[in-house]
Amino acid sequence: MPFQIALNFEDGVTRFIDCRPDETVAEASYKTRINIPLDCRDGACGTCKSLCESGSYDGGNYIDEALTEEEAELGYCLPCQMTPRSDLVLRIASTSAAAKTGAAAHSTTLVDIQRYSPSTVGFTLDVDNREALYFLPGQYVNITVPGTDQTRSYSFSSGPGRRLVSFLVRITEGGAMSGYLAERAQLGDRLEFTGPIGSFYLRDLARPALFLAGGTGLAPLLSMLERLAQSPDGPPVHLLYGVTADQDLVHLDTLEDYAKVIPGFTFDHCVAEPTSSTRNKGYVTSLIDLTTLHGGDCDVYLCGPPAMVEAVRGHIASLGVTPASFHYEKFTPHAVLTGASR
Repeated sequence: MPFQIALNFEDGVTRFIDCRPDETVAEASYKTRINIPLDCRDGACGTCKSLCESGSYDGGNYIDEALTEEEAELGYCLPCQMTPRSDLVLRIASTSAAAKTGAAAHSTTLVDIQRYSPSTVGFTLDVDNREALYFLPGQYVNITVPGTDQTRSYSFSSGPGRRLVSFLVRITEGGAMSGYLAERAQLGDRLEFTGPIGSFYLRDLARPALFLAGGTGLAPLLSMLERLAQSPDGPPVHLLYGVTADQDLVHLDTLEDYAKVIPGFTFDHCVAEPTSSTRNKGYVTSLIDLTTLHGGDCDVYLCGPPAMVEAVRGHIASLGVTPASFHYEKFTPHAVLTGASR
């Protein structure tokens, strides 16, 4: 039975291939016309050197000049020699264009719209040929707004195992997707998207993790939590969720449900407005200390607006600790002048 290999390229495009235990990753990729750059197939040049971020494999035969012992211990590998022993996630040291591939295109049907609050809407899509869509929890797609030539980037808020896929949108005045969802959207509408894309995705957790969400930056973390709920025997995970106003708080009941099924999962939230009715008023940085960071022995996953991401990074640096790993993604809400949205 073949294993599933995720190839994540430098430009964020991820392609998935099937690879048998008796064939190398490079062989399997070439079968699907994804050309991982290499100059040999003998483990001698090191051109295809990649980083395995998840899964187990047999590294095969190669010379030290192609891959040193120290690099191998850090998880680097040679796709031309390695054979899988499980599903894998590989970070490929080239762009998707260099590998003569690109983001996959998918057609979908709008099957649900949920107004979670005055500021936040969720929508759900039924993907044609769902079996052809694979993604890593935390990744996003570029969705074409119906009736326009504009695209908007949204992270999956649902996990990879679901038949239907869901997203969260912050409603902004003049926003292309906001206007569509509020004024024109009808169940049964056809939508197109390309992806998955992004290097912000859940890796294997080998230590405690701190999840940080700003506004609808909660979406990719919900996708990660859904994956963790399927394999709950892992290290503790604490999530901090910050928003501007009380009306921006959504999915607290979902987080409560995850706290019941994922051992070691806890969460807290805060609201920036001083008039908030919540217990924690202020920004998420007020909830981050050496304890929540486990003295630096933790993996940090952070998604939010640029100002929030930079504030958190600066705050953690001011505490004098460096997390074992730090993964973050910034998103920009819609601005009339730039056309950017989230």
